[in-house]
Amino acid sequence: MTNLFKLFLRTRLHTKILLGLLVGIPVGLLLGPRAEYIRPIGDLFIRLIRMIVVPLVFASLFVGTASLGNIRKLGRIGVKTITYYLCTTAIAIMIGLALGNAVRPGSGLDEDTKAQLLASYQTEALEKIEIARQKPSVVETLIRIVPANPVESLAEANMLQIIFFALLMGIAVTLVPGNKGKPLIDFFDAVSEAMIQMVHIVMKLAPIGVLALIAAVVGKFGAEILFSLLKYSLVVIAGLAIHMLVVYSTAVRFLARRGPLEFFRGIRPAQLIAFSTSSSNATLPVTMECAEENLGVSEEVSSFVLPLGATINMDGTALYQGVAAIFIAQVYGLPLTFVDQLTIVLMATLASIGAAGVPGIGIITLAMVLETLGLPLEGIALILGVDRLLDMCRTAVNVTGDTSAALIVASTEGEPVLPSSEGGLKADER
Repeated sequence: MTNLFKLFLRTRLHTKILLGLLVGIPVGLLLGPRAEYIRPIGDLFIRLIRMIVVPLVFASLFVGTASLGNIRKLGRIGVKTITYYLCTTAIAIMIGLALGNAVRPGSGLDEDTKAQLLASYQTEALEKIEIARQKPSVVETLIRIVPANPVESLAEANMLQIIFFALLMGIAVTLVPGNKGKPLIDFFDAVSEAMIQMVHIVMKLAPIGVLALIAAVVGKFGAEILFSLLKYSLVVIAGLAIHMLVVYSTAVRFLARRGPLEFFRGIRPAQLIAFSTSSSNATLPVTMECAEENLGVSEEVSSFVLPLGATINMDGTALYQGVAAIFIAQVYGLPLTFVDQLTIVLMATLASIGAAGVPGIGIITLAMVLETLGLPLEGIALILGVDRLLDMCRTAVNVTGDTSAALIVASTEGEPVLPSSEGGLKADER
């Protein structure tokens, strides 16, 4: 027993997290609904990670911007980042639509299962629909990027407003004459370093937290709901796998000129945390650490690209919305024209901008897409049973897209990111 414990202590962090995830599945099946009793352990882990997000993002983004000393370079990085995010999001939606049209996951759902799903999840679906209807328009979202009260934005963890204020403050400091702004830069640099050390401390709890979260999800939903929506779930997962393994690998190979295998090795801890928490924001400190320590991305690039990605880059969510819209239309026997499907691409892309990187946000943005197309909003109840499990998968894809963007932007800026063919990743050995 002592030898096993020593072996566990020497095991790499991402392996411990993976073990926690794998053990959590049978624990959840064994305990069933009683697995909710251990969920507070997972919730505590998420709260510890989220506690770090705001100070880390603000401090690192401010320092990165202020240290650039070149506003033109910041604009260049911003254009590259947003262009990449919008392009990959559009590609993700088209993959989802193509698979939905080819496989037709909604065509085989029998009436009894449909009625049962509608009855079981109708109340929850109505709540999500109401939230979606209260969501501000695209124009209002753009206006709200500018915070009326930066302190309030920090307190409410409004990521778009925090990013805007940190960028503006960093630019302002670069314009201050002399070295008057250096003490402020040094202070926030120290804050950023302290937050990174805090990430290291909190990540010690990751294997236990992941086990508790996975067990609670599996215990709540069980295997029955998966079998009733197996075809739909497999189409979504297949689309996510294609996007992650083909689109991102191709982008990393040809745009960053780096090996995809080394890229995926470097981001394993972030992918596992994203999968278990279903939250891009909660995963952000780990994502930044993986990008900087494992991939060699500079802090000035990662502190801009990754917080922005956690807020506006929702490739996995966008792909899922394409499949879900087609699934619901097929279940109700409603044809979608070519123009309707182009509308899905446009609406899902716009809906992903400003969507919070928190669990379940995909359902809310899906309601906006369905309402635009005139599809039955109550159809959301058909897919709510498997949404949490699929949310875990699409969040892992979202975080993978964020880190691929950071690597590509850093590479195109001439940064010495780690090569693909020379050994392993140093930080991966810890």
